[in-house]
Amino acid sequence: MDDTATLSQLEELAQRLGITVRYEALKGDGLQHPGGFCRVHGQDVVIINKKAPGMEKIHLIIDALKRYDLSKIYILPSLRELLDVKNGGDTPC
Repeated sequence: MDDTATLSQLEELAQRLGITVRYEALKGDGLQHPGGFCRVHGQDVVIINKKAPGMEKIHLIIDALKRYDLSKIYILPSLRELLDVKNGGDTPC
């Protein structure tokens, strides 16, 4: 699965879990921040710098998803493997 497809699948998974994923221009004082997970008015949100590289966007969503119990929901095997690796599991073959 390419980065665009992976990102799309992760966004869909986040939405199923009630996480809002927002892409915004994040900059200030000459620095660009990649974004991250936060709570806004009780809503879980991942705010991602829209200029961040694809893999950085993927890692930001994965970092948010690892806060949830994903063991009882269906996740595509390729995504499950990616989430397990990012969370310290075995490296993929």
